[in-house]
Amino acid sequence: MTITLTFPDGAQRQYPSGISGREIATGISPSLAKRTVAMALDGTVADLADPITQDAKIELLNRDDPRALELIRHDAAHVLAEAVQELFPGTQVTIGPVIENGFYYDFARNEPFTPEDFPAIEKKMREIIARDKPFTKEVWSRDQAKAFFAGKGEAYKVELVDAIPADQDLKMYKQGEWIDLCRGPHMTSTGKIGSAFKLMKVAGAYWRGDSNNAMLTRIYATAFANQQDLDAYLKQIEEAEKRDHRKLGREMDLFHFQEEGPGVVFWHANGWRLFQQLVAYMRARLAADYEEVNAPQILDKSLWETSGHWGWYSDNMFAVKSATSFIRPNDPDADQRVFALKPMNCPGHVLIFKHGLKSYRELPIRYAEFGTVHRYEPSGAMHGLMRVRGFTQDDAHIFCTEAQMAEECMKINDLIFKVYGDFGFDNIVVKLSTRPEKRVGTDAMWDHAEAVMTRVLEQIAAQSGNRIKTEINPGEGAFYGPKFEYVLRDAIGRDWQCGTTQVDFNLPERFGAFYVDSDGEKKAPVMVHRAICGSMERFIGILIEHYAGHFPLWLAPEQIVVATITQEADDYAHKVVEACMAHGLRARADLRNEKISYKVREHSLAKVPVIFAVGKREGEERTVSIRRLGSQQQTVMGLAEAIAALADEATPPHLREVERLAAE
Repeated sequence: MTITLTFPDGAQRQYPSGISGREIATGISPSLAKRTVAMALDGTVADLADPITQDAKIELLNRDDPRALELIRHDAAHVLAEAVQELFPGTQVTIGPVIENGFYYDFARNEPFTPEDFPAIEKKMREIIARDKPFTKEVWSRDQAKAFFAGKGEAYKVELVDAIPADQDLKMYKQGEWIDLCRGPHMTSTGKIGSAFKLMKVAGAYWRGDSNNAMLTRIYATAFANQQDLDAYLKQIEEAEKRDHRKLGREMDLFHFQEEGPGVVFWHANGWRLFQQLVAYMRARLAADYEEVNAPQILDKSLWETSGHWGWYSDNMFAVKSATSFIRPNDPDADQRVFALKPMNCPGHVLIFKHGLKSYRELPIRYAEFGTVHRYEPSGAMHGLMRVRGFTQDDAHIFCTEAQMAEECMKINDLIFKVYGDFGFDNIVVKLSTRPEKRVGTDAMWDHAEAVMTRVLEQIAAQSGNRIKTEINPGEGAFYGPKFEYVLRDAIGRDWQCGTTQVDFNLPERFGAFYVDSDGEKKAPVMVHRAICGSMERFIGILIEHYAGHFPLWLAPEQIVVATITQEADDYAHKVVEACMAHGLRARADLRNEKISYKVREHSLAKVPVIFAVGKREGEERTVSIRRLGSQQQTVMGLAEAIAALADEATPPHLREVERLAAE
């Protein structure tokens, strides 16, 4: 029996069924076989030694192929486990998956590992890699595998064997004498891993993530195809630590967290000023097209049952009752109703749309809300502003006809690009996430929505001259409809998913929302969910790290500090602050009896963009000595001239755009 394999250049060749990828590569050329580490069959990466038994598109992958990076990290995880067991006999290995930017392996050992163990482990890993032992796959029976691991005292591996579904093969991978339970695939040998790897940190991790189970030691690591990529990543990590929004938040006195309010932000004056400045900017961007509304914070459980959230999302919701229902649970006069803190704004907006008869002539109707929502996050998942339990969404919902849907999606897209551009984000990827396995609505409904959004995605790419990258995320849509996800890249090359556009045919129907069409018939509107920043808290965290706290003047919570050199300048400093504020600048005076060098250092650490140093001479001449953040130079200017220049610089982007349009 023969099979037909199609190569990337379109050429087709016939081979006997059961031939391996290695045999195919060797048949083409020995040098190709030497370079090839794995293959892809119909896009799925597989071991080069696997037999091929049916027609397929085949690609022979070398180490430099982007898809090989996951294999490099996967293989390195196995080598890490072997090195640990060679160096520390009696250590049990559990799981070691590839994760974003690297991999980890969890170990069971009486004495936890520490970073001081890393040099010895890395040295042993290099020895194992240098042995260049082949990865070979065997399929074992469950009894055979359990007996093998039990004999080695590997209780966790025995448990993993039991967890593998009966209809799946049980695969064992060897590298020399060391063997591990693994789904694969792997490269051809340990030598293909290379030397561009590094152990990063240790952490505690409960077995299977359950706090009732034993605590294991997790070693995090990373690996790349070459040293240059590893060095770039390590430099990015170093830079990210300097820009950590939690660290800068303390230095700039923006916010804090504490145990009495887990996962909710305590905004300080500077932070709240920054928050409100961002909200004011977003309001101005929305003013022409959106009506701002506000829906209640808590709503009866029945509403969330109608919306479907109680059934689909209740694990992430907070339920509340009146205090009397807890204090007097059997009191018939105590209100026993169950309410929920809203995890999202959409049901409230549907109810606002429903209030009063709507005509097709009024559509599209666009509601926006800066609504505070609450979602349960496990304590271990929370991370500063980036992942919290209470946050504000720059949420909007557009109610439109099916014919208006594509145009509305494009309007949202244009608005998102404009906003991101104002913050200096110009490297953006738009991803279309399609139907998930668990969803509501008919296939016909999904077919229609996905077809429309695919056309919009193509239009987005074409409109940008293909400068904007677009991708498809199969199966990653919301349960009620497909969605666009906007992923932006920050100043140090990290990607953040922020904006979304989600089409929803489901929610309006659930609530019986309708408009009267031109034929007099009632029709359910299409509902388009839209967010640009997403969580305002998270977006501020991203901005802090993107700018490293060095905000553009229009956004900075404190724009100017007027620092006195001598007490004789106190009165003049007050006058300077008043003049700044009269021109809309955020300024305050620092009259402390400290050296000016101390004040400059302190305010520079707090990332104040402009420091006016004033003394007796400046007061007499009505000048200011200007120090800009990040510069060692001082410039002396007249007060009126300095304020005029800074007031112009501090004009927010949307107002500058208005000025430009008025001048044209």
